[in-house]
Amino acid sequence: MKRPLSKQKNKTTPEDAALFRAAVGAVKPLPARNRIEPQHAPRKPLQRAPALPPTLPDTLSDFAAENAPDEFLHNGLSRMTLRKLRRGHWPVQDSLDLHGNTSDMARRLLQEFLHEAAQRGLRCVQVIHGKGMNSPSGEAVLRKLARHWLSQRPDVLAYCDASPRDGGSGAALVLLKVVELPVE
Repeated sequence: MKRPLSKQKNKTTPEDAALFRAAVGAVKPLPARNRIEPQHAPRKPLQRAPALPPTLPDTLSDFAAENAPDEFLHNGLSRMTLRKLRRGHWPVQDSLDLHGNTSDMARRLLQEFLHEAAQRGLRCVQVIHGKGMNSPSGEAVLRKLARHWLSQRPDVLAYCDASPRDGGSGAALVLLKVVELPVE
């Protein structure tokens, strides 16, 4: 009587070993070290907060950032503007990723980005701030702060969540006021 498979021991008989060798044929053993040594990822260079140009003062406040709205529409604008922004009426012309930055560095980067966008005459930009999934507390600190800062800027007409394929609530679409630059 044969034992059930679960109770059979994995013993190879000399006949099975000879049959296996005949089926496989001549083989060459692998070298003793047949693996690639793991390499550590290169360290990121230390980043210092970029210095603001002398004409660009730091005017954004962090006070009451917990009350930053999910959407913003400047006074005097139609709700239709926000709807058009949400539906992608204006194509995104540039984006800024704030992941991994401290709040001070993120504030400076955002100010410089918006200043440069105004200089270039951009109408719609995207600010990626993340959802806070990798933060130690699980709280979206940069999300709240970035949206609070955006609502303080006079050149920001509106902002809302990006489409789900572009980051959803982890990114904001920002509609900027077009500034006429003097012709030289």
